[in-house]
Amino acid sequence: MFGKRGNEGFGKAGGTIAPPPPVPQPSPSAPAILVEPQREPPRQQVPPPPMQTPQRKRPTRTDEYYDTKAQVFSALIDTIDLSQLAKLDGESAREEIRDIVNDIITIKNFAMSISEQEELLEDICNDVLGYGPLEPLLARDDIADIMVNGAGQTFIEVGGKTIESEIRFRDNSQLLSICQRIVSQVGRRVDESSPICDARLPDGSRVNVIAPPLAIDGPALTIRKFKKDKLNLEQLVRFGAITPEGATLLQIIGRVRCNVVISGGTGSGKTTLLNCLTRYIDVDERVITCEDTAELQLQQPHVVRLETRPPNIEGEGEITMRDLVKNCLRMRPERIIVGEVRGPEVFDLLQAMNTGHDGSMGTIHSNSPRECLSRIESMIAMGGFTLPAKTVREIISGSIDIIVQAARLRDGSRRITQITEVIGMEGDVIITQDLMRYEIDGEDASGKLIGRHKSTGIGKPHFWDRARYFNEEKRLAAALDEMEAKSKD
Repeated sequence: MFGKRGNEGFGKAGGTIAPPPPVPQPSPSAPAILVEPQREPPRQQVPPPPMQTPQRKRPTRTDEYYDTKAQVFSALIDTIDLSQLAKLDGESAREEIRDIVNDIITIKNFAMSISEQEELLEDICNDVLGYGPLEPLLARDDIADIMVNGAGQTFIEVGGKTIESEIRFRDNSQLLSICQRIVSQVGRRVDESSPICDARLPDGSRVNVIAPPLAIDGPALTIRKFKKDKLNLEQLVRFGAITPEGATLLQIIGRVRCNVVISGGTGSGKTTLLNCLTRYIDVDERVITCEDTAELQLQQPHVVRLETRPPNIEGEGEITMRDLVKNCLRMRPERIIVGEVRGPEVFDLLQAMNTGHDGSMGTIHSNSPRECLSRIESMIAMGGFTLPAKTVREIISGSIDIIVQAARLRDGSRRITQITEVIGMEGDVIITQDLMRYEIDGEDASGKLIGRHKSTGIGKPHFWDRARYFNEEKRLAAALDEMEAKSKD
């Protein structure tokens, strides 16, 4: 049906007729030897003991397997008409590819077991229709990150630890082709003239690609995967990231429209925590999100999602995060959420927080709440604002109410290590106070860190009046009292 050259016999129409022509060419005994093992295993796999199957099965993912796959894939590309294949739905296209690949295997006399043939068919279908070798990794929900360092090396993060995967690509060309397929879905491109690209998968997973000549050993692909089941604060409590009282405190903070900055290092769970906090936004509020790549998945009905745009090939048409945040102010938002604050847009976000958009949120890379405030001050200076240092600090202290610090510990676990209030200025210094902090006591025999969340004894936080305005002061008092009681145990 889709064969480009009718005389080669790889198309579906010639599926049963195509194999005979090559048969006379090899020696008469060869086909009998090769065909016989392919038909016998299905009959013999049921009666004999299971130990016979491993003896007849070749190890998968060997160099020989990849050589065979390359030959079959090359023959498939030469045979199939991709323009016709694109008109089919996914399942029909897979069936068409499987039929043609089965014909190619038969014609080329590859000696393969049934399981090896099925594995090869699945791999080739993924190469043509999906993300190739990445497909099995993307299907696993226990993987947090996928890091591809060229065609021959892939690492994954499981349970907070980085391990090497057996997955590899045919060559750097295949890897680059898959990268281009991913980024083209969101209207972006990656090639020699534009070798760096941020993109996302359909499920919101964050993707970064850096290609040659910048990546010397081949394209480097990094995917920050999102779990299919979205985490919430109750699950974070079960994982030990926060106590039940701390989770209640965060719920109240999100509910009473405190301006929140989530601080933490790379991979500490900032975006996950931001997603958790947004669950407590009232459904009647208009929320606008600004991100470099859209990852936030808010559950509210009234959400407008905005995304930055890189420059085109002529270097024009770029839309920066600052452009988006500025435009937000003209869209009648009630809350503005910035996925990640990296530069001068922090000044516009602070201005929004201070001009009637209470409950706005954002994330910043930093290692402590105090360092977070210093970074905000530095980013304002990066924007070319010539304001006195005291004025900048007054803007910061008047805009931000809460800093939530997230951290990834050395055993791979993630914890909310501090919930800190910004309470004002004293001279030229911004004054903060911790409501809760996480303290490490040691580690167990398996290397897992042992610690606990402790109250700092603050009985009436600075946002008490705001909580009372939203009728949350009783729940806030109960959570703080319970936290204090457990800290004394």
